[in-house]
Amino acid sequence: MEINFLALFVAALSTLVVGFVWYNPKVFGTIWMKESGMTEEKMQGGNMLLTFGVSLLYAFFISLILQMLTIHQFGALGMVGGDPSIAKPSYEAFMADYGMAFRSFKHGALHGFMTGLFLALPIIGTNALYERRSFKYTLVTGGFWIVCFMIMGGIICAWK
Repeated sequence: MEINFLALFVAALSTLVVGFVWYNPKVFGTIWMKESGMTEEKMQGGNMLLTFGVSLLYAFFISLILQMLTIHQFGALGMVGGDPSIAKPSYEAFMADYGMAFRSFKHGALHGFMTGLFLALPIIGTNALYERRSFKYTLVTGGFWIVCFMIMGGIICAWK
């Protein structure tokens, strides 16, 4: 199992595309701005190139982990210590039988959904509680990451 850096980059890039749609004022942008306390003036004052660049880097970090969560064959590789050259013949037999099992967009999206729902949403929700943000904020931001994780997981798992 080799890391597919192009798939990881495209998956990371997808978060920016989803963000442009999700945070559009006609979708959830107006709600998010109200609930987060963001204003047009604050938006104009930031370095957008830096913001998008660092966002892309963070999304790439996420894609590295999603790869391990969506492609089950990485688990088999981990069981042999990460080096297939020292594995027993049973590893090669397993990979011959199941090397491409469950490698679909749908399967990756399912695992992305579960990761978003059970990892990202609780993290965002916990932060929102301590930051005294509304439940609407949690739903908008958490929903964004659930959708992103679904798309990212689908891309990563299906791209062979």
